[in-house]
Amino acid sequence: MKITHHSRLVVLTASISAALLLSACQPTNDKVETAAATEETAAVNDTDNVNDTAAATDPHIGHDMSAGAMAGAEHMTPMHQAYNDSMVKMHDEMMVGMEYNDPDAAFAKGMLGHHIGAVDMAEIQLKYGTDKEMRQLAQDIIAAQQAEIEQMQTWLASHPDAAEATPDTKAMQQAYADGMDAMHDEMMAGIADPNPDMAFARGMLPHHVGAVDMAKVQLKYGKDAEMRKLAQAVIDAQQSEIEQMQNWIAKQNS
Repeated sequence: MKITHHSRLVVLTASISAALLLSACQPTNDKVETAAATEETAAVNDTDNVNDTAAATDPHIGHDMSAGAMAGAEHMTPMHQAYNDSMVKMHDEMMVGMEYNDPDAAFAKGMLGHHIGAVDMAEIQLKYGTDKEMRQLAQDIIAAQQAEIEQMQTWLASHPDAAEATPDTKAMQQAYADGMDAMHDEMMAGIADPNPDMAFARGMLPHHVGAVDMAKVQLKYGKDAEMRKLAQAVIDAQQSEIEQMQNWIAKQNS
């Protein structure tokens, strides 16, 4: 499972690059549209082929994003490059926690990386976005999640991972892996939007959904009272922001 999920993220930059190409171009005929689709498929397939060969000899190849970054960097604006970098960083941080044995430690470590990613995205929005509502949301996210980042860091300092797997470890890890796949697929499509405010909203929306999903995994498998309380707080806070972003996106598209 480690190889599979690490390998998928090696094509992260190439996939974002292909999405950027498609969003930037408005096809005027079938030939142009077909060419764009062919270019996207070729870019992803080429990266997959390189990665499959490397993964066969190195089970941790997913943490080396340099090949994918070089493949897609030329197609990215500074904003999109910043989002790409934040996603790579977030993925690596989250994967550490999602491979933990203890459900509570796995939640804390995984959500720590997830929150750091949210703060990074919010800072990108404040740098490039202009919409008043989305800029305020970005500031709210930084304030709320920075406090929870400090809480999880403090908790983790005195709660190391279990040395051996628990009866729930395998199911817990699979639940996190499935949720992470879904989150990243949606986020890649969102942050590729050429409009800075829409890129933030469309990227942060699945990011928040992913946080809620992680919190539900914690409530199912975790036992630590503090981490269970944090999980419920994440659900309560981020569900309202999910609805806010859904409404904002719908209004912009109407």
